[in-house]
Amino acid sequence: MSNSFIVPLILCGGSGSRLWPLSRESYPKQFLSIKKEEKFSLLQQTIIRISTLKNLKKPILVCNEEHRFIVAEQMREINIEEFIIMLEPFGRNTAPAITVAALKSLELDEDPTLLVLSSDHEIKKKEQFLKVISEGLRFAEMNKLVTFGVVPRSPEVGYGYIKATKPFGPKLEGFKIESFIEKPDKKTAQKLIQDNRYTWNSGIFMFKSKEIIKEIDIFSPEILICCKNALDKSKIDLDFQRLDKASFKKCDNLSIDIAVMEKTTRGIVVPLDVGWSDVGSWEVVWETSKKDNDGNYTEGKVVLENTNNSYLRSENRLIVGIDLNNLIVVETRDAILVSEKNSSQKVKSIVKHLKKNNMPEGITHSKVYRPWGHYLSVVEANRWQLKLIMVKPEAKLSLQMHHHRSEHWVVVSGTAKVEVDNKLKILSENQSIYIPLGSKHRLSNPGKIPLTLIEVQSGSYVGEDDIVRFEDTYGRIE
Repeated sequence: MSNSFIVPLILCGGSGSRLWPLSRESYPKQFLSIKKEEKFSLLQQTIIRISTLKNLKKPILVCNEEHRFIVAEQMREINIEEFIIMLEPFGRNTAPAITVAALKSLELDEDPTLLVLSSDHEIKKKEQFLKVISEGLRFAEMNKLVTFGVVPRSPEVGYGYIKATKPFGPKLEGFKIESFIEKPDKKTAQKLIQDNRYTWNSGIFMFKSKEIIKEIDIFSPEILICCKNALDKSKIDLDFQRLDKASFKKCDNLSIDIAVMEKTTRGIVVPLDVGWSDVGSWEVVWETSKKDNDGNYTEGKVVLENTNNSYLRSENRLIVGIDLNNLIVVETRDAILVSEKNSSQKVKSIVKHLKKNNMPEGITHSKVYRPWGHYLSVVEANRWQLKLIMVKPEAKLSLQMHHHRSEHWVVVSGTAKVEVDNKLKILSENQSIYIPLGSKHRLSNPGKIPLTLIEVQSGSYVGEDDIVRFEDTYGRIE
């Protein structure tokens, strides 16, 4: 392996709507552990997978505003203490994200090698993956722009394809890119996979930071200008670097493939045969999961009789399946998906329908994560709502007030420190307190164990946007 410094760039965008109802916009698949045998989320697995590479610099993670605390917390859970989180004010595809990260990486080293990874991929053959990355690094150090093409296992129509100038053989080696092919129809895909020059486009890249900046300047100079301005005018906020909204908004919404890779003469494709999956549908999850002798994957409370080749996952309630075949069943606290396995790609259109009709299940979970912990909406009516709130040790909510609701808190476990209109009170298990409408109040956990309490809200409006923050540890003043 070379002595070149490697900066991992992890792209954490995407809503993961094809894995609804488990994955939703508020907490998409990259932050979830999709399979019961996996302890870590897909994002965490992405970092762990490359942790043994030599000469690694701290990772750069690009995500949106809403997910910033989730990303930071998941890094700390796997003992990654040094990282850079860059916040995109808008989704602008991969070209701007890679450009701004390449510019930022020059602060870490004179000219590091960027290893661009999606946060939601699964790779089964981890040792082989590192060997492929080493081959990519060899080309990157020759100032080539490297992409990794997945050796196709089937005629997929959901992926783009890359055509190399030579057919790949048993030896691991990269070749120049001849062309990129958009997602083909089935007949074309069947023809492509018969030719060893074609691979699936994985969206994984490797190149020197200065080299990709140079090529972006040649082929998409407007993106480079906008990204430089967005970075120059960015602001540091706790663990995060907020890109300037006005500058970043001017960026073209382009993938790095279209902006650079399809135009450059420096492109190299290295074959990736490592059990790669983009975990892009429930059918793919079923295919890559460990199944029983009847071809079923089950998780949670599931009882089956005469059921075959199905995926059944329960997050809360019991699922009983009788005489089923080729089904996907996913149960969460507030939604249930039942689909024929080969129709699971249609889930994305269902999520669009839910959003169009303002159904909250299309975007958020009943369990909502916050930097201080999480809350679970248990029951909701027109003028009242009941929540279960968990506050992490030594964490605290913002100092806030509400215009339309009062609140009643009952401590279930742990210790609560409550401030109401400048008066402090310590509550232990089974003790309660009333927060009148319009009162300035704050909840914190002074203890060493999680604080759990029941919150009953009542008033003319109990929406989450009825909140005025005066002070906040996490910079969420509104």
